[in-house]
Amino acid sequence: MKKYFFLVAVIVICSRLSAQTKVYPVLTEAKPETAGMSPERLKRIDNLIQEYVNNGTIPGADAIIVHDGKVVYHKGIGFDDADKQHAMKKDEIFRIASQTKAITSTAVMMLYEEGKLLLDDPISKYIPEFKNPTVLDHFNAADTTYTTVPAKREVTIRDLLTHTSGIDYAVIGGDEMKAIYAKEGIPSGIATLDKTLGPEMKKLGKLPLAHQPGEKFTYGLNTDVLGYLVEILSGLSLSDFFQKRIFEPLGMKDSYFYIPADKHNRLASLSTFDESHHLIKYPDVANGLHADYPNRAGKYYSGGAGLTSTTYDYAIFLQMMLNGGIYNGKRILSPNSVRMMTMNQIGDLSVGSDKFGLGFEVVTEKGSSKYPNNIGTFSWGGYFGTTYWADPKEKIVALIMTQIAPSANSPRSDLSDKFKVAVYQALNN
Repeated sequence: MKKYFFLVAVIVICSRLSAQTKVYPVLTEAKPETAGMSPERLKRIDNLIQEYVNNGTIPGADAIIVHDGKVVYHKGIGFDDADKQHAMKKDEIFRIASQTKAITSTAVMMLYEEGKLLLDDPISKYIPEFKNPTVLDHFNAADTTYTTVPAKREVTIRDLLTHTSGIDYAVIGGDEMKAIYAKEGIPSGIATLDKTLGPEMKKLGKLPLAHQPGEKFTYGLNTDVLGYLVEILSGLSLSDFFQKRIFEPLGMKDSYFYIPADKHNRLASLSTFDESHHLIKYPDVANGLHADYPNRAGKYYSGGAGLTSTTYDYAIFLQMMLNGGIYNGKRILSPNSVRMMTMNQIGDLSVGSDKFGLGFEVVTEKGSSKYPNNIGTFSWGGYFGTTYWADPKEKIVALIMTQIAPSANSPRSDLSDKFKVAVYQALNN
C-alpha cells in the first residue's frame, strides 16, 4: 500500500513539473516533410503567386506558413514594384493597416489583466468626451446637418473591441457617417502625419453613433479610440507601449508606426490600377495618401491602421497567441485572455459567415464549411492587401502580403482565398 501511494505521489509531482516546464513553440525553420507538410504540394503556392504576377494582377507577394512553430514556407515571389525593377524579398516591410487592430486589442487586454480597466466599463470613464452619447436620427445630405436621439446606454470597452459601438469609419465607412467625420476632420488613421491621437479621439467622442451600442457590427474607428485608451492608462505613447511591452519582448524587430531611417529602403512599394485595370506604380501623392508615409516622421499613432511590419514579425505575434499568450519565455497575455479574444463576443450578430472576438474575426461552423479553416480560427487583414490567420486546431499560422491601394474589389481580391486553400491542401497529417 505504501508503495502504491509513493508511486501516485511521484506521478503527481512529475505531472506538475511537466506542466511547469511546458515547451511552447518558437519559430524555427524546418523542412516541410519533418513538420507535417508536403514539399511538393507547397510548390503549388509558388505557382499560384507566380500566376498572379505573370497576369499583372500583383507585382509580387510575401508569404509565410508556420506549422506547430516550424516555418515550412517563407518566400518573396515576383517584384516589389509595378515596374519590375526590384525583386520581392521575404523581409520587406509592409503597410499592414488594420492588422494593427489585433495588436492594439492585445495591449488593452494586457492592461485589463493589470487591473487598469474592466471590459464593460464605459469608455467615458477614461475619455469623458464619450459621455452621454447620441445616435444619428435624420441626415441631410445637402448640407450635412443632422438630428440625433439619445443612446440607450454608454459605449463600453467591450463594444469597441467588438466593433459594436456604433462608431463608423472615416473615408471607408457609410456615406452619412463619412460626411459627418469629414466635416469634423476625423482621420482614418492611414497616412495621418501631422495630428496626434488624443485630440482627434476627443472630437470623435462628441459625434453621433451610427446606431445604438451593441445593436450591430459596424467596422469603424473603435480601435483608434482603444489606442488612445492605452496611452491614457499606461502613460506611454502607443508607439512606446508597443515597442516596450510587445515588440521588444517578442523579438519583433521590424514593426513600427514610422520606420527608422536605416530601414527606409525595405518599405515595400505601393501599386494601384489604372482605369484599364493595368497595374501601375502608386503616385507619390493621390487621394490624400502619401505612398511613402511610413518613412516620414509622423506623430499620429493609429491603433486601428498605423503599423508597418513583416510577415515574419507578425507570424511571431500570432504564434504567441497560439501558444496561449507566451513566446520565447515572455508571457504577454494569460491563456484565458487569449481564449476570450478568440471566441464569439458578439452573440447573434455576424461578420459575414463568422463572428468576432476581442480584436479578431473568429471562424464558425458556417464559415468553416466555406473554406478549409477550422472552427475557432482567428483572422483579419489590412487595407493594402495583407491577410493573416491562425488555426489552433491545425496549429497553423499563415500570412500573405501584397501592397496595392485600394486592394478591395481589385483583380487580386481572391488571391488570399486561394492561398488559404493552398496552405491546407499541403498538410500531410
